[in-house]
Amino acid sequence: MNDEGRSRGRGRRTPDSEPRDAAADTKPQRKPDDPAAQARDVVYRLLASRARSRLELRQALLRKDIDEEIADAVLQKFVDAGLVDDASFAEEWVNQRQRSQGLGRKALGFELRRKGIDEHLVESALSNVDGDAEAERARELVQRKLRGMGSVEHTAKMRRLVGMLARKGYSEGLAYRIVKEEIENAGDPAANSDLDLP
Repeated sequence: MNDEGRSRGRGRRTPDSEPRDAAADTKPQRKPDDPAAQARDVVYRLLASRARSRLELRQALLRKDIDEEIADAVLQKFVDAGLVDDASFAEEWVNQRQRSQGLGRKALGFELRRKGIDEHLVESALSNVDGDAEAERARELVQRKLRGMGSVEHTAKMRRLVGMLARKGYSEGLAYRIVKEEIENAGDPAANSDLDLP
């Protein structure tokens, strides 16, 4: 075999001898994804990270330019399968947010309503909040904050701590009672004087 024959056999390929390229050319072109399949993928991805309300999922689908009718139909299938359940979501949300963020009933109710949970489901989830556990969580928050307030004047201390609990959704009465008790326990001599809060 001469040099020309060797080079032809080794390096050069004719179009007929290129199976990879030929296979790629005959591969069917990928069609645009089915919008319902896209919607299902989005919902599965979102549910993989945490439970979500139906409204949250719907808003996410609409942001992905999924048609409203398709979004609603896909979400209904998830609801029917029990994978999207606003009642379970509300209970899980309340437990998790109370434990991790120390939120009181008012704040929890506000968050659930913002997530599109129906009022009767909000009330049901909040009714499961144990009053003693809520007070204990408020007490923990006050104790933690109080440690760094040694030199703060009594009235300012009271207002800051009650304000902190109010922002976290605790009722005014509960917040005032817990703060007063914890300041007394910390040995603040001014703690026995009553403070009229605005």
